[in-house]
Amino acid sequence: MKSIELSKATGQLAEYAAAIAEGPIVVTKGGRPVAALVSVRKADLESLLVSSSPRFQAILRKSRAEYRRKGGISPTEMRERLDRPKGA
Repeated sequence: MKSIELSKATGQLAEYAAAIAEGPIVVTKGGRPVAALVSVRKADLESLLVSSSPRFQAILRKSRAEYRRKGGISPTEMRERLDRPKGA
């Protein structure tokens, strides 16, 4: 993974976009990551937008905390709850 300090990122956006074919580029400020340039060729726009949504991230945090407290359910139980046949 390549990183570049924001103050030294003087190239054209097109240059950086071409460079992500080799892997993500992390932009740092004072040595700390502030942004990332990643390829989205294999991602659909909806997934990209949802994954970066603060509201969606809050739902994930809440779900993970609940899972740590209470545990989860088996795939069989999930199918039963969804009334789905096995293998569907």
